[in-house]
Order: sequence, then C-alpha cells, then structure tokens
Amino acid sequence: MKIFIAGATGRVGEELIKDLVKKGHYVYAGARREGEIESNDSVQPTHLDLHGSVDAIADTLADAEAVYFVAGSRGKDLLQTDLYGAVKLMQAAEQKGIKRYIHLSSLFALQPEKWSEALTDYNISKFFSDSWLIDKTNLDYTILQPGNLKETPGSGKITTGIEKKSENSIENVAAVLAELLEQDNTIKKVILMGDGDVPIEEAVKKI
Repeated sequence: MKIFIAGATGRVGEELIKDLVKKGHYVYAGARREGEIESNDSVQPTHLDLHGSVDAIADTLADAEAVYFVAGSRGKDLLQTDLYGAVKLMQAAEQKGIKRYIHLSSLFALQPEKWSEALTDYNISKFFSDSWLIDKTNLDYTILQPGNLKETPGSGKITTGIEKKSENSIENVAAVLAELLEQDNTIKKVILMGDGDVPIEEAVKKI
C-alpha cells in the first residue's frame, strides 16, 4: 500500500517509516524539512507545509491510499500545525478520495476533566482536531491516544485498558500505529494506550 505520513521527521514519524517499510508498504514521507529524510526504493521524501492551503496539501498526497498524521510542533505552533494543520490534512484526504486516516493524538484528549494543567493548550488542540475527525469527516479513521512519550526501547507489549496517566515507548507507539493499518476492527475507534504486557498485534486484534 502507498502511505502518506505527515510529520515524518518527528520522533514517532521516523520509527513509523521503518515499521511500515518492514510491512512492505511504500511511504511518502511528508515533512517541512524533507531534505533530512533518506530516499530509497520504499521511501520518497515529500515537502509538506501544513500552513498551506487544503488544495496544496491535497496535491502533496499524490496517489497515497492511506494517511497518517503524526506531526507536532512540540508546543511552538499548536494552532497552525497541531490543530488546523491536522484538520486541513483531513480535508485534503477527503478531497483526494482517501478513506483510511490514522491520527496520533494524546491521552485523554477527549476527556478534559483528566487533563494536566501543564499541557492544557496542547490538549485543547488535540480535543478539537480529534473532534473534527470524528464529527466532521467521513474518513475511516483511527485515533491513537498514548500517554507520555519516552525515548526508551520498545518492549513490543502494550495495554489499552488506560484509566490514569501512562508512559509509552516511542518505538511501541510507532509499532501500534503501523499495526492499526493492518486491522479493520480499529476503524472508527479511539484507542488509549500505554506500555503493558500484551503483544501489540494481539492487543490491536482485541480492540
């Protein structure tokens, strides 16, 4: 399958590319600094400007059959990138007739009563981008909501029974994102995750 990734130079994006290529997919690696991405037979670096128009973003998607949004400004451009950039990518996917859309969000983004005060602005951006995807599109979406991202080796095991703050290996998050594409039972689902004890493929199948 041909897949477009928005946010390909980010910590999750870099790992996601590796996982998707291992599964035999072809990746359009979309990023503002696409020159940092190594091109090969399975990866095509692609310039992506989430400040651009919906039409321009749609052109960037080329002939992709599925889209991932894993971009993030790390708090520096929340409205333009994390919120409106995400919405424009959704609109561009619909314009191109791409149905499958996988969106990286944050833990409890749709449950404001559980937000940490330190991340309120970030969670607001995710609340509205998640809500738009659910309520304003006809995409076959999956929303993944992990807790704190850690640069630790992935265990390959997770839990989806999240009721409080969780920690997540970035490698595990990327592996789950890649597995979501393989499992149709994840369509139209919001999935909360943390590192745990269940192998990723098994955990995803049970969703």
